[in-house]
Amino acid sequence: MSADPKDTHAIYERQAVEYVKGRSKALFEARWLARFTASLKPGDHVLDLGCGAGDPIARWFMAEGFTVTGVDFSAAMLSIARDRWPDGDWRQADMRSLDLDQQFDGIIGWNSFFHLTADEQTDCIARMARHLKPGGALMLTVGHGAGEVTGTVGGELVYHASLSPAGYAKCLEENGLRLTGFMAQDPETQSHTVLMARKD
Repeated sequence: MSADPKDTHAIYERQAVEYVKGRSKALFEARWLARFTASLKPGDHVLDLGCGAGDPIARWFMAEGFTVTGVDFSAAMLSIARDRWPDGDWRQADMRSLDLDQQFDGIIGWNSFFHLTADEQTDCIARMARHLKPGGALMLTVGHGAGEVTGTVGGELVYHASLSPAGYAKCLEENGLRLTGFMAQDPETQSHTVLMARKD
């Protein structure tokens, strides 16, 4: 059975509480977060794109002294983030139409970007490039090969898609970004596939 990408928003609205309960807080992402921030300094502004409820990714950045803007399309997820960090910069927006009229030192899309269709991903990369300062860092979790797969959120089927590694490299280059790292199904991050890039 396949999932419909048009259902993703409604699924996260319905399953926000269950998703937060099940989301690992063990920070298995820490090694990649450290690589991502190696070129940044405390106080630099990071956009957490698809931030969800803010834990553990945005929480890690805040604890490390970075300025964080969290963007998500789910009001239910953002409500949890605002309850936890009422002084945080939490904004409801869809990454497919991202237009914040500002630039960031780094953008991360961990467990969010891959919910877009392949065409939406290429458009979103262009949008992210416009939101990055020169020299800015980008990190995304993607699929290890081109295609569509199905995952689950709170027991409901949810859509995932990916370009090929070469497809990502080409799209990044077309938008002034340079691929700086790609690891497929990293065993140290629960088999996530991680892409890193930098704006020239």
